[in-house]
Amino acid sequence: MHYPSHRLQNKMNDLLAELTSGDDERAEKVIPAIARMGAAAIPALLELSNADNNDHRWWAVRALAASRHTRTSDLIPFLSDSNPEMRAVAALALSHHPGEDALPALVQTLGDSDPLTAGLAANALVKVGKAAVPALIDAAKEGPSASRILALRALSELRDHRAIPVMMKCIQEESAVLQYWAQLGLERLGLDMVYIKP
Repeated sequence: MHYPSHRLQNKMNDLLAELTSGDDERAEKVIPAIARMGAAAIPALLELSNADNNDHRWWAVRALAASRHTRTSDLIPFLSDSNPEMRAVAALALSHHPGEDALPALVQTLGDSDPLTAGLAANALVKVGKAAVPALIDAAKEGPSASRILALRALSELRDHRAIPVMMKCIQEESAVLQYWAQLGLERLGLDMVYIKP
């Protein structure tokens, strides 16, 4: 459907007014219509994502997640936002738009102070796929326990043989959670041996 440019602008303004209405149900309901606007909606959403109002910014990123025209690079900056809700919605959006350029930021986000954001970053890394494996192996080797656990969880889902050495190492650690994900990862790779700690 082709609108003349002023009608397109008016329609976009109406949709953005719904998105920023302060009513979550109305905002959620309008997202498919914004996505149907295609690439034309992206500049307005990016502008809104830099607004002063955190609620407006959140909904802008939520709408960007739903559009197939959003680029991974549009979303990466929000992973370092001061607002944890913004970081979480950005990590979720990157699950829909995974790209290798997001790897460094996503791996860093495994250590986010907000557990929801950190978990969503792990999900996004799984969506990036095999390209994420080397960075996840490094993250599983050292660093805070919580981010090591998430890295191992992601590796267990990716089922890549390159992760076997780090899984074998984690099985011998004190943390029951690290042991659990390492064992599950090895089982998923068909290496379901019985491990006995000496």
